[in-house]
Amino acid sequence: MTVDIHRDPWGIPHVRAGSADRLAHAQGLAAARDRAWQLEVDHRRLRGTSAAFLGPRAVGWDILARRARLAQTARRCFLALDDATRAWVTAYTDGVNAALPQAAGEASEFADTGVTPGRWQPWVPLGIWLSTHLLFTGMPAKLWRAEVAHRLGPGAVEWFSGGDIATAGSNGWLLTGEHTASGAALLAGDPHRYVEDPGCYQQIRLACPEFDVIGLALPGVPGIPHFGHTGTVAWGITNAMADYQDLYRERLRRGDDGVEALGPDGWRPTEHGVETVEVAGGDPVTVEVIETERGPVIIGGPDDPEAISLRHVPRVTGALGFAALPRLLRARTVADVDRALDAWVEPVNVVLAADTEGGTLHRVAGRVPVRHPDNRQRPVPGWDPRHAWQPHAYEPLGRAPVDGLAVMANERGLAAPLGVEFLPGHQHRRIGELLDGATGLKAQDMEAVHADTVAGGAGALLDAMNRLADLSPEAAGLRKRLIDWDRRMDADSKDATAYAAVRAACVRLLGERPPFTALADLADQGITPAHGDRPGPACPEVLRPWLDPLPRIAFALTTLLTPGTVPGLDPDPVVRAALDEVAATGDEHPPWGERHRLAAWRALPGPPSFDIGGLSGDADCVLATASVPGVTDVSARGPVARYVWDLARRADSRWIVPLGAHGTADHPHHHDQAPLWRAGRLTPVVLDEGRLTHEDSIPVGASTAVPRPPVHRRTVEGFGTVTVVPVDPVADLDLIHGWVSDERATFWGMRDAGREGVLEIYEFLDSLDTHHAYLVHRDGVPVALFQTYDPAADEVGTHYDVQEGDLGVHLLIAPPQGPLRRGLTTGLMPTLVAFVLSDPAVRRVVAEPDTRNTKAVERALRTGLELGPVIELPHKRAQLAFLTRPEKG
Repeated sequence: MTVDIHRDPWGIPHVRAGSADRLAHAQGLAAARDRAWQLEVDHRRLRGTSAAFLGPRAVGWDILARRARLAQTARRCFLALDDATRAWVTAYTDGVNAALPQAAGEASEFADTGVTPGRWQPWVPLGIWLSTHLLFTGMPAKLWRAEVAHRLGPGAVEWFSGGDIATAGSNGWLLTGEHTASGAALLAGDPHRYVEDPGCYQQIRLACPEFDVIGLALPGVPGIPHFGHTGTVAWGITNAMADYQDLYRERLRRGDDGVEALGPDGWRPTEHGVETVEVAGGDPVTVEVIETERGPVIIGGPDDPEAISLRHVPRVTGALGFAALPRLLRARTVADVDRALDAWVEPVNVVLAADTEGGTLHRVAGRVPVRHPDNRQRPVPGWDPRHAWQPHAYEPLGRAPVDGLAVMANERGLAAPLGVEFLPGHQHRRIGELLDGATGLKAQDMEAVHADTVAGGAGALLDAMNRLADLSPEAAGLRKRLIDWDRRMDADSKDATAYAAVRAACVRLLGERPPFTALADLADQGITPAHGDRPGPACPEVLRPWLDPLPRIAFALTTLLTPGTVPGLDPDPVVRAALDEVAATGDEHPPWGERHRLAAWRALPGPPSFDIGGLSGDADCVLATASVPGVTDVSARGPVARYVWDLARRADSRWIVPLGAHGTADHPHHHDQAPLWRAGRLTPVVLDEGRLTHEDSIPVGASTAVPRPPVHRRTVEGFGTVTVVPVDPVADLDLIHGWVSDERATFWGMRDAGREGVLEIYEFLDSLDTHHAYLVHRDGVPVALFQTYDPAADEVGTHYDVQEGDLGVHLLIAPPQGPLRRGLTTGLMPTLVAFVLSDPAVRRVVAEPDTRNTKAVERALRTGLELGPVIELPHKRAQLAFLTRPEKG
């Protein structure tokens, strides 16, 4: 059985296989081939280990990822998946692992950084999903609102309700057949995020006997979660702007048994540990990881008057919604899409869908917990029972019929009861103006909507200019020029640049005036505790942009320029001063595109290897290539894809991404779509077999797993064949958990560890070069767990004089099945000794059984080990025993 990968003229992969699981394997393989470096960066970011090769600039994120326990949450959610979804996700990671080593050898970033690609565990796609969406909500804005209320008063919070640095207005719209030339629906949109190099979406086609889907995949995640077309039904999403993550104020204290947190029932123990973030070119950073009954502590600790913890649905329930992903691939109607989305958890999205039978869908998907209204506004006290979540209770989700045209653009709408901050609605209104009443539309006609550059928020500033009297001749001339301007932020428009200059000056001048001066140092100050005189914990570096007042003023400018909004502030003198300032520079302004350029995020510093040229659009345009007025005219956010799904004929659908299909900078398809993206164009979806190029046919067996071969094999006469195989933490989890939690394994020290804890331990061991775990098989049946370690890299090594060539060992014999098989240990031990001594670097075997485990001590003596001193380890009193390699001859 093989899977096949073809490429269209843009290098977009078309992947085919004989089953859904084999197709998932092939999708993972294609993702690794095209985006090896991107996958490696995302893998390390979710684990909080990216600073080890990206350096100090990545430390802030790594600390947050560790403290938020992203990797552990992903493990929990993976273990909670149903069997079929878990196998499907595992097949995808098997494909990544099969292709990543070779693909990494062809990507220069690995050689430049000295990074060796890490092996993916099956839960990694869930971790990438969590990592990608952690800051995708209004969670950081709660810190902003709390600080504004503290410094300016609670009423001031409403001044800044127009969005923040993370919201640029994703668009989506659905036209029913009465508006189209074909009589079938058109579904279009463009998600807005930070533009990355490589891009955050991968155009792809996935085909097997069960389904044939085109869409935009997230590299590192199987399926097509956000934007897809199965041939009979299509769907698209925007962020619902719902509030579903809570921040809790925590009071912590240190005690003899660790760290305690004050909860509704008094002081309660926390989960507590210390981790180390390695930093390339810098000193390691120690991170205290604490989790209260509310959630992981992400700000502060027990030495601060208060800390802040994060509570969100996946951490609480172990549900992430991945069961929806394979169901979407199999959807044939909007009813199928609707049922699939019932499993969706986060992020909470507004969904539009249409099918070839004329069905339509407009709904919210996800889970928003039921809790006190104050939880949505700001961090709330964790010790107050009023702020606890109602168990297993979620808010009802809105839905609406589609009457000719439905538009979603992060505005108040279906999700209004679920959120706090929404966009002002400029994009929503403009899309409606362009499409309302239109007929005879085709897929290519949607390009003009995607590329519309009318500045929806310009009216407030222009109205403020019109209120002014007695302007200087220069300022009056500039005002007339802007009043006559067509309000289009086109790349070749000099008037757009003049408008942007006045707007930026207004933002800056407002920031210099009371009451906004009280916010000037907000990002550099500690989080204000609810009580106490000591300063609160420092805001994490990653979250500081949300506390920067200038972007907040910029995105709230329409509100702030309205007279009477801010008590004691007359906005007209600010606008006058801005006009005077810009007018004094003369009436010559460069085209907007000279200042409005793309700054895509790249993991490695340095200039990009290409320049796509000046951009049209801005934050309040449908073409939302967002700048931050008063801070920069450069665009870091924008449409990270555009799509039009045609329900009459899928081959007439269109799409585009900012760069290209491949992630390597010198690849022909790295940024070949950029000129069209910049111009507002889309490329046709290529489905014609004659235009596809065959790339590879890859043999894939009934199982897509990449087996771990034995590292040692020996046949013992009268006993059987003994093989030693490296542990696969996920594949072997049920077996190992059953062994270590058995009463016989008391001295192994893991009887109380759940499946999640066992997985975390053995995956950690799997990541080390100094510690290894193996399953020992007798005639193909697993009978023992054998572990080796370098004593110099272990706690044991601090309690005795480690010699060069020492190797520590642990052995756990499996619980007997049926009658006890006598002689098992005697038969295994010679093979295990031969295995460890097969490495010529090993000079001495070291064992350290618990002194109470008399059977293990006796087994060591029978094997020929000699007793050494008794040592006191943190978790046991251990009897050292040594076996020295015999001298040759």
